[in-house]
Amino acid sequence: MRRRVKTAAMAGPRRRPAIRMRMALSYWGLFVASGAVLLILTVGLWQGETTVTVHVPGAPAATTHSSDLGKLVTVAGVALAVMAVVSLLFGWLVAGRFLAPIRAITTAARRISATNLHERLSLQGPDDDLKELADTIDELLARLERSFESERRFAASASHELRTPMATMRVWLDVAMAKPGPLPPQLVSLGDRIRNELDHVDALLESLLILARTQQGPSDDRSRVALSTTAAAALRRHADTIAALPLHVEHRPCPQARVTGSETLLTRMIGNVVDNAVRHNRPGGWIRVSAETGPQQARLIVENSGTVLTPEDLGRLTQPFRRPDAERTGTGLGLSIVKAIAEAHNGGISLYARAAGGLRLVITLPLAEDHV
Repeated sequence: MRRRVKTAAMAGPRRRPAIRMRMALSYWGLFVASGAVLLILTVGLWQGETTVTVHVPGAPAATTHSSDLGKLVTVAGVALAVMAVVSLLFGWLVAGRFLAPIRAITTAARRISATNLHERLSLQGPDDDLKELADTIDELLARLERSFESERRFAASASHELRTPMATMRVWLDVAMAKPGPLPPQLVSLGDRIRNELDHVDALLESLLILARTQQGPSDDRSRVALSTTAAAALRRHADTIAALPLHVEHRPCPQARVTGSETLLTRMIGNVVDNAVRHNRPGGWIRVSAETGPQQARLIVENSGTVLTPEDLGRLTQPFRRPDAERTGTGLGLSIVKAIAEAHNGGISLYARAAGGLRLVITLPLAEDHV
């Protein structure tokens, strides 16, 4: 037996004055008012008659009244032109008043992103079509916020819950490998492979936690971070890998390139960029790291040699768990975290494929307040 559900369409929508009708009535009222003013001016001018006295021989003098038609037409034309300009001006103002909510909706929609879905349009005004549109968008934002929040909580909870069994498995592995006496080579090889997989999963869980934390919105941790100094520290952490390949590193610092934000997240962001440049390079290749400032902006530019990337590869680089090649290296979240952290700090990243192979990545962030 089917349940009958009463929908909004069956109940009948609540009638609202359409904005089109309101604008039509407003323009009509302006037209009528303009016509009335023009009529009053015309009648007033019509009453301004010229008195003419006619003398007829053998008859008393007669006085007649004639209208100065030429003057009436001229002045009426001037009055019409004036009222046309006034009506156009008032029409422009009234249309702008009616369309102001649309501009407010557009501005708010551009401002709202995945990091501030808690914001709402909250459009004030009469209960018309625009108010209904704004309320519908607010309801959509509320559903998106609940969906994003559920996803973030799941990622964070799953990452936390998985840490305990991962730590337990690592302890069991260490105990098994620490038994006295020589171990079979196959067991040693298996232990090393399992330990590498555990390290990979640990890195993945940490990345998921950072991604979930970043997507929750702006952090209360506000520090001034120098991009060049942080990049130099990231390069030093990869010194062994850089020397083993070997890679030629060129670092051009810019002390003025300082930004404000979470030091932990910004350090992780720059570390991921440098790690990506080292990991996806070729033996004997190179890395160039530079910072610069622009109008109210600081930029960190990281370039590296490597394989030739297609536009499709660039589109996948910032997507979670997507890699441009078939190698199973990294967690697949490196540049996804970079993008999320940059956007959480009101910035962004740009990716460019080099014709000779490799990648050019540009991070753009607002300058620290003392430089703006």
